[in-house]
Amino acid sequence: MTVLVAPQLMPDMLLWLVLSLPLLTLVRDHEGVDWRGLGWVVPGRLPGIALGVAAVAAFSDDALGVAVGLMVLLATLLTWRAVDIPVIRPTLLGAGLVSGFTGTTTSVGGPPVALLYQHRPPTQIRSTLAVYFVLGGVLSLAGLGLGGQLSAASALVAATMLPALALGTVLGRVLRERLSAERVRPLVLLACAASATTVLVVSLT
Repeated sequence: MTVLVAPQLMPDMLLWLVLSLPLLTLVRDHEGVDWRGLGWVVPGRLPGIALGVAAVAAFSDDALGVAVGLMVLLATLLTWRAVDIPVIRPTLLGAGLVSGFTGTTTSVGGPPVALLYQHRPPTQIRSTLAVYFVLGGVLSLAGLGLGGQLSAASALVAATMLPALALGTVLGRVLRERLSAERVRPLVLLACAASATTVLVVSLT
């Protein structure tokens, strides 16, 4: 929705929020972190960040909007038709590279790493991704800052959205206990696909 309403705030505003949300997650889910896997995926993110900073400087808001739409659609399709990818050093480094690029350019850096861990226990998935999002968000924001691509307005808007983010986190925990994954998952994927399609249409026209 940020891409539709205020594309000039992308991607740093969402990165501030991406940095904040996992901190709330770690308050409850902080056990089972795969530190060994993070030791490979985080270094892999660094060259991806460098490529992402260059892309943000080179491409327009509309071009980045198209990138957001395509990446979210691809992530949705891959999630719908889950691919079993082994969690080994090459795949961890590759996921970090792709995640660094997509996370820095569009703030959508989670799917490459989430696909690797999709068959792990839920607690490990949540805690590992939360730590990764914190570390990755800091690195991407630092990269954008060094590239002169950060704005004070984006940080301010993100700060005003923190109460809503916290409320959504609480509501999500309540609903997670009451709704089965079988009912929620198709609706979430459908909403992601619809949003991505809208972004693509608006950006292209």
